[in-house]
Amino acid sequence: MRFLPSLALVLMTSAAFAADLPQATATGDLGLVIERATGSLVLIDRSDRAALGRIEGLGDLSHASLTYSPDERFAYVFGRDGGLTKVDLLTRTIAARTVQAGNSIGGAISDDGKLVAVSNYEPGGVKVFDAETLALVADIPAKGKTVGLVDVPGRRFAWTVWDTGDVFLGDFSGPTPAIQMIGNAGKNPFDAVLTDDAHTFLVGLFGEKGVTAFDLWNPDAPPQKFLTDYGKTGEDMPVYKMPHLQSWAFTEGQYALPAVGRHEILWVDRASQKTTATTPVHGQPVFIIAQPASPYVWVNFATPLNDVVQVVDSRSHEVVATLTPGKAILHMEFAPRGAEVWISARDDNRVMIYDTKTREKVGEVAAEAPSGIFFTARAHQTGL
Repeated sequence: MRFLPSLALVLMTSAAFAADLPQATATGDLGLVIERATGSLVLIDRSDRAALGRIEGLGDLSHASLTYSPDERFAYVFGRDGGLTKVDLLTRTIAARTVQAGNSIGGAISDDGKLVAVSNYEPGGVKVFDAETLALVADIPAKGKTVGLVDVPGRRFAWTVWDTGDVFLGDFSGPTPAIQMIGNAGKNPFDAVLTDDAHTFLVGLFGEKGVTAFDLWNPDAPPQKFLTDYGKTGEDMPVYKMPHLQSWAFTEGQYALPAVGRHEILWVDRASQKTTATTPVHGQPVFIIAQPASPYVWVNFATPLNDVVQVVDSRSHEVVATLTPGKAILHMEFAPRGAEVWISARDDNRVMIYDTKTREKVGEVAAEAPSGIFFTARAHQTGL
């Protein structure tokens, strides 16, 4: 019995400390939806299928993307006007903001969460910032528009340049940056993606046919170009919207790639880099996204055929479902385990939520002209 007073004191002290603490908020099932027309973000709760609030004042978000800090608290938003904005999800406020260039096109965060890199059209090049303060750490010039920037393990980033085709690997693990030109991809690379094992940096070409693969496990190895004959016997249609390579699908030992200017998906064997199949689809693919833990990929399309989403089986390479979620479908984001997919319908001012098993709509969230959808689970994925 003599221990009871001590126990009571401990409990009283713990209660006093708890009363002084702010209410805890979990971030694992949160996300942000970009409202491109108003320069704002909608904070969403994935579990409740609900909007929690709006964050305003982020500038031009017409082609914006974002990434997250490792603790999922902060989002780094890359605006088309060159703005880099750090957003606090817990306080729902802008923590810091800088307009670091005239025109930017995406960015990435280092694997340790300490550095944020931005890819710039004007004046070109890559700028790297301290993730805590947004102070400039490095300014890497380029002879043209920089595209395809991704994070690479080891506090590194990779990118390419539209005007020259050169591909670079930047190592920021030491006291000074070490920038290596690892090869030339070809004419007018328009985007790039890192494979899910961080082994291969794939660069898509617009000025010529083909995709160029760079081995980041052995950066001195010569690049390998494939799909160089694709489309030479056919006539391409006008390209209404460039596909986004960071949503190329990797599934069943294959790459699922958008055929630029064609109504097709290309299936390429990852080991041999040979084309194994093509799938005719509804329109020109923009995003091809693998449904987690499944054999399926989901595809949306460029205008004017952008009111449809199709589901393709990676085993048979056949379309197994065609959905019409709304007007002007711009983006899709899967729940981390693949149970749901959230789909932005810009002209309906809605984000539609679909069950991936039944492929039926199970909810929706209001948003002003929504485009990109980004769940905090991205904080733990390389290459995003």
